[in-house]
Parts: sequence; structure tokens; C-alpha cells
Amino acid sequence: MSDSTITVERTINASSDAIFDVLSNPDRHADLDGSGFVTAVAKGDRIEGVGDSFRMNMTGDHMGGDYQTDNTVTGFDKNHLLSWQTAPAGKEPPGWEWVWELESQGSDRTLVRHTYDWSKVTDRALLDKGLFPLVSADQLEDTLQRLDQQVTGS
Repeated sequence: MSDSTITVERTINASSDAIFDVLSNPDRHADLDGSGFVTAVAKGDRIEGVGDSFRMNMTGDHMGGDYQTDNTVTGFDKNHLLSWQTAPAGKEPPGWEWVWELESQGSDRTLVRHTYDWSKVTDRALLDKGLFPLVSADQLEDTLQRLDQQVTGS
């Protein structure tokens, strides 16, 4: 973990393609979110490549209640990597990114690494608000646990 990233990891007893299938479906993200901010997908299809986008319905005191985000896919390597930058709906991404890395450990085990990275945020006024990190390591760990439950059913 650096001053501007938090990374957590967990080995899940499922194939990387089964895990990627869940991660690449924005309809599943509210079930995975350990922060409690994501409430539902507002608009978006299965993620199929860099440049795809999806909109999420969100809630949080840091934004005064309900709001929406636009998410633009920045990294895509099927069954290995999925990342996106998030922005308030209708705005350009200010520089934080969510990264999922999957490393197969055999046919039915995958090391899943989840990173929250705000190192590309350059807006000094935004940084001075003290919002980063908005999501904690514990919340990211909870997200991995929820992913494990969604994929393995346990």
C-alpha cells in the first residue's frame, strides 16, 4: 500500500473466468460493494473492453445522499484484468481508479487482487477536501468476501 493506493487480495476457490464473469457484469456490483455506496446499476451492459462505460446509482453522506457515477473501463484482459475510472455522472474522471487483477492458481482457485488507486488525482482542491481514501482496506476486504460468496455460494 502506498500513500495513494490500497490493495487487498484473497484466494477464491473458483476459476478466473467464473470470477471475471461476475466482475464484468455491472448488475452484480451492488452485491459486491463492501463500502455501501453502490445501490444499483443505472445503465450499462456487460463490460467487453477498454472504453466501455456504465452508470451506477450511489449513496453517501460525502455527496449529500443519492448520486450517480459514470465509470469508464481503462483496463481489460479477459479473465485477468479489469479496471475503471469513476467520475460524478456527466463529468470527466478526476483520476481515481478501481483495479481487479486475477491470477489463476489452477482450474478452480484464483488469487484476486483489488486495488483502489487515487494516485492520478491532480485536482488540489479535491485532494484538500480530505476524502481520500474514501474507501478503507476493511471495506475492500469485505468486497472480496462478498465476491467469494457470489462466486462460490458459500
